[in-house]
Amino acid sequence: MTSNRTATVTRSTSESSVELSLNLDGTGVGDVSTGVRFYDHMLLSLAKHSLIDLRIRATGDVDVDAHHTVEDVAIVLGDALREALGDKSGISRFGDATVPLDEALVHAVVDVAGRPYVVHTGEPAGQEYVVIGGNYVGSLTRHVLESFAYHAGIALHVRVLAGRDPHHIVEAQFKAVARALRAAIERDPRVVGIPSAKGAL
Repeated sequence: MTSNRTATVTRSTSESSVELSLNLDGTGVGDVSTGVRFYDHMLLSLAKHSLIDLRIRATGDVDVDAHHTVEDVAIVLGDALREALGDKSGISRFGDATVPLDEALVHAVVDVAGRPYVVHTGEPAGQEYVVIGGNYVGSLTRHVLESFAYHAGIALHVRVLAGRDPHHIVEAQFKAVARALRAAIERDPRVVGIPSAKGAL
């Protein structure tokens, strides 16, 4: 069982520069600056409710579009999670959570399986076109989930069950994913070795 479940990952392109550190056995401390304030808010919620300590410093061409920076942070977050999990011995592997935020309700399920897959359903019509906080477009939420899951090597199902306010719909998704992730990566003292009949994840 890996005792030190931490990782630091950097990524630099012509569009953005990202430095990210995380600790899977933290207390949910977040220190995030991406240049996209609403995204910062979502990532801080992710840290708080997953109990993952998270520090992110990102700069990018947000004057062009927030897309590049948002995507690259999600990629690095996924890479860091995969690295910090190591061989995944002793973890619960599966996690699920249903999280409300006022009128919004979201169900998220995670399998830290090493097989990336994303199912994302239920956002109301028009959510993908909404602009929140000046430069976060609603379509970015699915893109974040996909980029994160594929680089982390996790199967992720997210269903928006209800919601009207665009901010609430996005935030409930981040919080539900955080809570599901918290359960999946948690160490279970009854699990011996890697939680798979195949012996590898």
